[in-house]
Amino acid sequence: MLITVSEKDIYRFKVLSDVREKRLRQINAAILNVSVRHIRRLLNRLSTLGSQNLAHAGRGRPSNQRYSEDSKVEILKIIHKYYSDFSPTLALEKLSEQHNIAVSKETLRQ
Repeated sequence: MLITVSEKDIYRFKVLSDVREKRLRQINAAILNVSVRHIRRLLNRLSTLGSQNLAHAGRGRPSNQRYSEDSKVEILKIIHKYYSDFSPTLALEKLSEQHNIAVSKETLRQ
């Protein structure tokens, strides 16, 4: 799986490499705005897993809170059939009252 690397990740790798090669002390590596303890964690992860694992582990993955496509289609069908002229808030109330479907107002708005 290909993961894009941000400039922040590249900078983090450069600073951690400097710390590992003793060109920079851990306390001075606080320029990354993380604690010394976290610097040690990152150095351990860098040495065991490699540079590509400095990026967040959830990058490139879908959200755990995401609704499935089937449920999205079902909800949209109900809204278009019965509540097409309702605001998101009112449609949400009717979905929960009439159809026992619980979603957030923001989900409906989008």
